[in-house]
Amino acid sequence: QVQLVESGGDWVQPGGSLRLSCAASASIFGFRAMGWDRQSPGKEREFLATLTSGGNTNYADSVKGRFTISRDNAKNTVYLQMNSLKPEDTAVYYCRAYIANRPDYWGQGTQVTDSS
Repeated sequence: QVQLVESGGDWVQPGGSLRLSCAASASIFGFRAMGWDRQSPGKEREFLATLTSGGNTNYADSVKGRFTISRDNAKNTVYLQMNSLKPEDTAVYYCRAYIANRPDYWGQGTQVTDSS
């Protein structure tokens, strides 16, 4: 069982920045990948970004160029740096662990809200 705990969500004005963190209860070094998804009110959960163990990244078109995923293996933590935030970025943001031969894990989420 892997536990993921997200933090860093907040109220933010358009154009602002936030950095989300995701702390894992186990070493993420051997995980196939780590990622972030989000769910906006009234919408399905959507993919945002992944970072593989080999360092490859993939982003949804909606956040490409604005969001950056990174990881600190020593701290078992994954980050999502979010810049140039828009009102439509309001959502609950979930961390996701992709582990070979096991179901994906999600955290409980952290809320990001447009304050305009």
